[in-house]
Amino acid sequence: MKKEIEFSVNDKSIRLSVDGNQTLLDLLREQLDLTGVKKGCDHGDCGACTVLMDGQPVNSCLVLAAEVEGRNITTIEGLVQGDKLHPVQEAFVNHNAIQCGFCTPGMILMAFALLKENPDPSEEEIRQYLQGNLCRCTGYKKIIQAIRTVATTSNLQEEGVKSD
Repeated sequence: MKKEIEFSVNDKSIRLSVDGNQTLLDLLREQLDLTGVKKGCDHGDCGACTVLMDGQPVNSCLVLAAEVEGRNITTIEGLVQGDKLHPVQEAFVNHNAIQCGFCTPGMILMAFALLKENPDPSEEEIRQYLQGNLCRCTGYKKIIQAIRTVATTSNLQEEGVKSD
């Protein structure tokens, strides 16, 4: 059975019909062509499908599309500022914190959410926050370095880590 929903994705209003059992992940990838969100385990274990819902990280494979009525969803595509990468995205590139890139969108969105919550997290706090996001390539060292670099940037607010 279809349900009409209205919500926001990357600050754009969306209104469409969704199936009752359709996940947010499938809606984003298949209907809205936002393929930055990755389909990994499809069980909420890997974090590849992480998006922000009202500023909080969620596994989009575990959220039904019908549940996003009235909500604000941010995907990796929504962090880009015009033609410029967000500072968290830039830090991942500059620190070679990406290899295959499959986990990267989820990691970046988790890092973004962490830095909004805690602008200067310790290495241990970063590790704890990222524990639901799996990376099989980098060993996390470069990911943590990238996040710490953004955290120690004194003009974090001006660089685009803003609160909702």
